[in-house]
Amino acid sequence: MRDLGKPPLLAPSLLSADFSKLGSEIAEVEKLGVTWLHLDVMDGHFVPNMTIGPVVVESLRSKTNAILDCHLMVDHPEKFIPWFAKAGADVITVHAEATKDANALIQMIRKSGCRAGISVKPKTPVESIEALLPSLDLVLVMSVEPGFGGQSFIPDSLQKVKWLAQKKKEKNLSFLIEIDGGINTTTAQAAQVAGVEVYVAGSAVFGTNDRKLAVEQMNQAIRGMK
Repeated sequence: MRDLGKPPLLAPSLLSADFSKLGSEIAEVEKLGVTWLHLDVMDGHFVPNMTIGPVVVESLRSKTNAILDCHLMVDHPEKFIPWFAKAGADVITVHAEATKDANALIQMIRKSGCRAGISVKPKTPVESIEALLPSLDLVLVMSVEPGFGGQSFIPDSLQKVKWLAQKKKEKNLSFLIEIDGGINTTTAQAAQVAGVEVYVAGSAVFGTNDRKLAVEQMNQAIRGMK
């Protein structure tokens, strides 16, 4: 398994990139020091949208050395895990709400050679995954309802982050705390204070004309710099 790097980490979401030129979009942010790329995988069932599949991940794997952070917003994630692992994913995150046996999925992801993550929707109590924390590499807190980019940040999501940060410290655990949804320079600062370590930002990076300035400002925000 690849080293994920030292937090804080900015993970631009390709959901907001120009899909007609993904290669150049990725190259541009990599030149700016980005080491993670977040890929939103939606099946049109678990969430009301459809996006990329493993073929796209496989194509990108040959074009980038970045950590490919694959967020599976899908029903029956056990069917998808082998495909994305084979395609070259580094991190595979599944939803707690999509399975009755999250532990089995975590073990499946690990055996496939990838880092394992669990995500929770805004209405799902984060305490419901407490027993899984020791076996996780990442916990993804959704700060919007999953399915579409460009939504407004849900402030209450930071209470989940604070709880995770406390449990991580109390139990001396190593999972990364990631947040996704409505992340910009303002919300990233609040998330940084709460304890977030990986920041998924879509339109705040790929939705801007000046990518260099956007990445610089986001890096300042996630490092607690004003």
